[in-house]
Amino acid sequence: MLRELSIRNLAVIEEVHISFHQGFHVLTGETGAGKSILIDALSLLVGGRGSADMIRYGCDKAEMEALFDMPVQHPVWTILNRLGVQCSPEEMLVIRRELSAQGKSISRVNGQLVTMTMLREIGEALVNIHGQHEHQSLLRSEQHLEWLDLFGGDLLIERKTQYKRAYATLLEVRGALKEMEDTTRHNVQMLDLYRFQIDEITSAALKPGEDELLSEQRKTLLYAEKRMDAVTEAYTLLYGGKGLDAISKSISKLADIQSYDKSVLDPLMEQLQSAFYQAEDVAFQLRDYRENIDSDPESLAAVEERLDLIHGLKRKYGESIPDILQYLKKITAERDKIENRDELVARFRVQEDEAYRHAYSLAEELSSLRRHASVTLSSAIESQLAELLMPAARFRVSLDGGAEGGRGEKPVKLHAGGIDDALFLLSSNPGEPLKPLNKIASGGEMSRIMLAMKSIFAEIDQIPVLIFDEVDTGVSGRAAQAIAEKMSALSARCQIFSITHLPQVACMADHHFEIMKSVNEGRTATSVTKLANETRINELARMLGGVEVTDKTRHHAQEMLDLAHGLKGA
Repeated sequence: MLRELSIRNLAVIEEVHISFHQGFHVLTGETGAGKSILIDALSLLVGGRGSADMIRYGCDKAEMEALFDMPVQHPVWTILNRLGVQCSPEEMLVIRRELSAQGKSISRVNGQLVTMTMLREIGEALVNIHGQHEHQSLLRSEQHLEWLDLFGGDLLIERKTQYKRAYATLLEVRGALKEMEDTTRHNVQMLDLYRFQIDEITSAALKPGEDELLSEQRKTLLYAEKRMDAVTEAYTLLYGGKGLDAISKSISKLADIQSYDKSVLDPLMEQLQSAFYQAEDVAFQLRDYRENIDSDPESLAAVEERLDLIHGLKRKYGESIPDILQYLKKITAERDKIENRDELVARFRVQEDEAYRHAYSLAEELSSLRRHASVTLSSAIESQLAELLMPAARFRVSLDGGAEGGRGEKPVKLHAGGIDDALFLLSSNPGEPLKPLNKIASGGEMSRIMLAMKSIFAEIDQIPVLIFDEVDTGVSGRAAQAIAEKMSALSARCQIFSITHLPQVACMADHHFEIMKSVNEGRTATSVTKLANETRINELARMLGGVEVTDKTRHHAQEMLDLAHGLKGA
């Protein structure tokens, strides 16, 4: 349930903080006092659209905060866990939202930032706001099937889930079949292109890493002559010139004087001898290397031709040889698909027939469950309407399917919801035929039908807070009293809020709040006051008598409260 609501700088509200309780709450006040602003604040807190013009004039931002006390088993905790919001079912749930004058919005759940999409999903499990404009949802036939399925219970929902999976498979197979059945000139052209590309790539006989090896081989062949000249000159300088001979003569000269100063000359002799042997070895290696240098223009031309071929394929089919080979694999599959189209079409037709029969079988089970649920739902709504002073009303859920003209023993058009199209029908008076709601229902009747629906679905959807924003407009007399009693009864299962101008509704509330607008120092501000005893009697008297409150209207208000207490006590 909603425990507390705080609002700062929203429209004409400067600052209000309200505590709520279990049961039936009404919000009353003069037209334009700001009653709907409270509902706007709650709507923003559960993901409604906000804008900068909602902020109180002269303020930088508007702030709203709500405190919810939810049972451990409520679905909202599962939603929060799935969304990654850190919170414990043992604690209360705090939702906060800020609107800035720059048009930006910041939302937090238990201090953790959330996106608008996340906030909206969380809010849908907490609050259901129903205003006059929402009568239109009753007139949208596409919603009727969803309501019926929700009423049908766990077995129906399970079958619906199974059917959706089967229907998705059917659509997938049908999509593949349609692609296979495409025999346009484009496919023929693509087949010729695929064959050419496959032949071009296959004839190249590419090998992964081949291009790198060829690049190294090209470098080796390209500089063969330059290497030959450099090695020959180095060998000549070492062996054919004065290199080794100079070192040999230096060793001979030092040998003649070595015995005169061994401590110095012995190490020098060793270094010279080592240098001689190393230089001689290098000269022999250069000679051998020179003999193996292969200057082969034909091999170089062949390597460059092969590299050009590979580079050309890269420009067309991929940045590397593995990319080209992967593309070859892809177009080979596409070629096979086109060449074997007739065989594949036949196979997909068999698969489509099997998928259709499976989906249709589940759709029939789903339809049977819906027809059973429709009878129960119709009876339940009629009972609720009878309590709302529409005893002669007849309510039915019409379920119809359409012919598909496809294959199968019983070709029926399948859609995402099965084979059924639901439509709510109503006959308000005896002797009148059943007709769609948008053909016959008045505003007052729509209010009562919606309230009947809410009464039935309150236990099913587990939404703890229901808000009715002037849904009793166009209703008076005994019908208004019946609506008030129904809201009061509904408040035993969930927390009810109603903005109303009807004293019959206001007197049945467990908690009565008055919204007042005042002007202080040239600024308009709205305040919210919880009424009790004499102040509540005065407000009810105002609602009964208009501007002038008399002893007679106060007496009437007291009498209405006493009667309401008696009805609720009974």
